[in-house]
Amino acid sequence: MAFMVKSMVGGQLKNLTGGLGGEEKSEGEKSPAEAQGMTREEYEEYQRQLVEEKMERDAQFAQRKAERATVRSHFRDKYRLPKNETDDNQIQLVGGDVELPKELAKMIEQDNEEEEEKNSVIGQLSNIQNLDLDSLKDKASATLEDLKQSAEKCMVM
Repeated sequence: MAFMVKSMVGGQLKNLTGGLGGEEKSEGEKSPAEAQGMTREEYEEYQRQLVEEKMERDAQFAQRKAERATVRSHFRDKYRLPKNETDDNQIQLVGGDVELPKELAKMIEQDNEEEEEKNSVIGQLSNIQNLDLDSLKDKASATLEDLKQSAEKCMVM
């Protein structure tokens, strides 16, 4: 009976006094888990997942930075520019073995092919103005045909 009286009168009394008794926590004193409506275990699991996701994002970011540093160091080597310690550090931070993304590898391969073409004899000839390579090829093949025919007619050979 005392319990019923206490619960009825106590509840009304707390409403009148504003809960000054200090036994219950006010809304400002709730733990972070209670504030989000989770149990303590759920909150700890949530925090652990956040930390894991952040670590994954950081690892992916570091990998991308290392890939970019690899591309920059490739072009520095190609054009004989001085090396950058920051790029070397970024590559070593990831583990030193960085593979380029497929798109960047294709770009570099195409660039290397273009450079090889430009460095070849035909590439150098194409840089000369007022030079028609098709006519040159036709003349060269006609000359070769003439040489073959004259070689067949020659008794010594």
